[in-house]
Amino acid sequence: MDGVEAGWAVPLLVLGFVAVWQGFLSIAYFGGDLHPDVLETWTLGRSLEWGYAKHPPLMGWVARAWTSIFPLSNWSFQLMALTNSAIALWIVDLISRCFVRGDKRLVVLLLLMLLPTYQFHAQRFNANAVLLATWPLATYCFLKSFETRRLGWAVAAGVAGALAMLGKYYSVFLIISFAFAAICHPQRRAYFGSCVPWISVIVGLASLGPHLYWLVTTGAKPCVYALATHAGKAFGPSVLAALLFIPGAAMVLVLPAVAWILIAGERLKRFSRDFRALNSGLWLLFLVSVGTMIFPAITAVALGTDMEPIWALQGSFMIAILIVCGASYSIERFHTVNLAVAVIAIGVLAAVVAAPVHALYRNSHPLHEGRNFYRMAAEELTRLWRAQSDAALPAVVGDDDLALALAFYSPDHPFYEQHLVNPGIRGPASSDVLERGWAALCFGEDAGCIAAMEQIAARTSRFVRSEFVVRSMLLGQPGASQRFTAIIVPPSAEPTDGAAPASVPSGTRDLTAPSRLAAGAGSTGAPE
Repeated sequence: MDGVEAGWAVPLLVLGFVAVWQGFLSIAYFGGDLHPDVLETWTLGRSLEWGYAKHPPLMGWVARAWTSIFPLSNWSFQLMALTNSAIALWIVDLISRCFVRGDKRLVVLLLLMLLPTYQFHAQRFNANAVLLATWPLATYCFLKSFETRRLGWAVAAGVAGALAMLGKYYSVFLIISFAFAAICHPQRRAYFGSCVPWISVIVGLASLGPHLYWLVTTGAKPCVYALATHAGKAFGPSVLAALLFIPGAAMVLVLPAVAWILIAGERLKRFSRDFRALNSGLWLLFLVSVGTMIFPAITAVALGTDMEPIWALQGSFMIAILIVCGASYSIERFHTVNLAVAVIAIGVLAAVVAAPVHALYRNSHPLHEGRNFYRMAAEELTRLWRAQSDAALPAVVGDDDLALALAFYSPDHPFYEQHLVNPGIRGPASSDVLERGWAALCFGEDAGCIAAMEQIAARTSRFVRSEFVVRSMLLGQPGASQRFTAIIVPPSAEPTDGAAPASVPSGTRDLTAPSRLAAGAGSTGAPE
């Protein structure tokens, strides 16, 4: 702790955080594969574009950059998620350094490490998780630009704000909160009287230029998706969502709040006095934090949209900084040590005790997305494809989550061809896709998916339907099993303009054959 100002203590703390929770994720999900959100992020990043049908592009860019260095594996993407958290915590410390020194910098980070945000929320690396780092970065640059009025920080604030927007459009509330804070701050005349805010706006818009052009020329697909998914609520439910938004976001802070109460003790009585005495920078940060809470709630009512408290998690760092850095009293080393011991103990116990228990439990009680079976199902489908063709599997469809898993875990890494299922997404499937063939995978009990895939496959001259079962296995201990239905359309199975396929296999084999289950997969269906 004496090395905080020397520059090595904070990086060591953050690296330790990553190491412990990487151990937890690796053990806890030893028998489970990546979350569909993570698989979708990787799938998007396979093609570098200025935007995607559902999301802005930043998360896909990050995944693409990461996989250019690291392998396609579960541990690699878990490490990517925690690296994102590490960067976020490091930037938070940069903000804390603007106001305090020594132990208080550590206390801010330790309180944030008590949250589930930087481990469990972060592991689903998606449009929400990518904001964990971009929001602190944009906030830091804005605070510096407001304080210094320097050209460099004005440019940095514009670029960082644009980066946050490229992560998720929800970041518009952060940008609006910057403007709100600047307008309400006592030094607003000096700030708006300089060229700094206008440079930030110009640079931000210029940075967003290619993406804005993409939005205009492609029909603003992410906006259409967001409105279709989250808008259209009646007035009553939207008011309820707004009323629950702030309390829901605050509930996440219960554990750090309890820890701070124990640290402050009787000194909590000074809270109101300390709040009135906040310096200029902390007051600006407080105004930003207020904006990020009230503007989403107002929007929920005005537009009749959902407003989930989980969307506010990336802004939790502001509360921690305000509480710790705004306290007029110093933090005794005794309290810092106790808090550090608590954070370390939670992490170690999670990795050593909770993670193995979770892995054992999930072996027989699988994760609801079917994640226990992704890799095995992908390998079995690839084997079925190889029985029909010597070429690599080029394209997959079917259940959304399974198709994403097939793209990632199949040795052939096929592309998820969504327009085979829904031509309205990106237009009809190309003749090249149809000529090279494709495969679909559905859960065995999902009759709707199976019927839809068979209907699409029936447009071709022939297809193969197979069924197989995979069983999870942990350290030699058999676990849960899952039935899948696969549809294989071999290469050069030409479309038949709605006519019945020339050959549709039928018949089944015993799915409980010991030899197949012992190997982790069984298959049924007559060969073509």
